[in-house]
Amino acid sequence: MTYRFTSIINKEGNIYVAKCAELGVVSQGKSIEIANKNLKEAVGLYLEDNPKGKKKIFGKREGDKPESKKPLKRFF
Repeated sequence: MTYRFTSIINKEGNIYVAKCAELGVVSQGKSIEIANKNLKEAVGLYLEDNPKGKKKIFGKREGDKPESKKPLKRFF
């Protein structure tokens, strides 16, 4: 099952800062592509560190309506 997250990227000086809108996870890189790659890794680590039941994480599954939120069980 694939989940999609929203990546918001801003240029700050000479770097790009990427933030996962749903989780609040932030990463950076020298290019948009690197910032997005680093964010994907950071989100994966965040989800690994979130034990079941500690708190619910919401994201979008492929095919979901934009307003629909479901608890995440897996990443990518």
